[in-house]
Amino acid sequence: MRFGLALLLCLLAAGPAGAETLVASLSTSQVRITSNYTGSQIVVFGAIERDAQTVARAGPYQVVVTVRGPRQAVTVREKSRTGPVWINGPQQKFVQIPAYLGVFASAPIADIATPGQRGRLRIGLQASVNAPDITMDRGTEDDRFREALARLKIKELLFIEDERGTTFLTPSLFRTPVPLPVTAPPGDYEVDVTLFADGVLLARAGTSFEVIKTGFEQRLAEFSTEWAALYGLGTAAVALLFGWLATVIFRRD
Repeated sequence: MRFGLALLLCLLAAGPAGAETLVASLSTSQVRITSNYTGSQIVVFGAIERDAQTVARAGPYQVVVTVRGPRQAVTVREKSRTGPVWINGPQQKFVQIPAYLGVFASAPIADIATPGQRGRLRIGLQASVNAPDITMDRGTEDDRFREALARLKIKELLFIEDERGTTFLTPSLFRTPVPLPVTAPPGDYEVDVTLFADGVLLARAGTSFEVIKTGFEQRLAEFSTEWAALYGLGTAAVALLFGWLATVIFRRD
């Protein structure tokens, strides 16, 4: 009895087996949108730390960096043509979909994680768009709406998947450039970094940054929110003024 208790105490004192630790940092924690903003880029840096008890891995490390922008609701409508007129047909509403979604891997995602891991961890555009909680599940009927959502976002450069977007500088140091197009909305952006080896998830780390408007753009945004009625009247007045000036300038006698 005493021997068993002593063995248990020794095992507890030994602690858990050593494993990799993942550390992630950003080149900047804030991206500012000014009047001459044409897009930007941040860089995710990462380091894999090992201790003396970390077991050797048969294959190299693989990393997937996922950047998710502020959540939004999006409605995808299917249009049909009736004679010369296009009318709205069936539609599907997506809730809590990232306004920006970037996936940057060190190798093809299918070679890094299993389908179950990709679905559970939301790794890859397909896994994120096909997640069951972003829209009402109607079986195969909503497949075309999910595909249309991904296609439109990719066209707007707001959904990106780059299977060579993460580069290892050394066997334990990596960097990931993250492009932010001019259409990237302001808000908080989450960065999720996952570390794999031999098809096994070893570690996970997270960080974040924000995109904010500054200067005149910020003041205008605040005014349009706090004084919506005045902002609307002012916009209409400016439109009428420019319309009148156009008629005066281009008027033919």
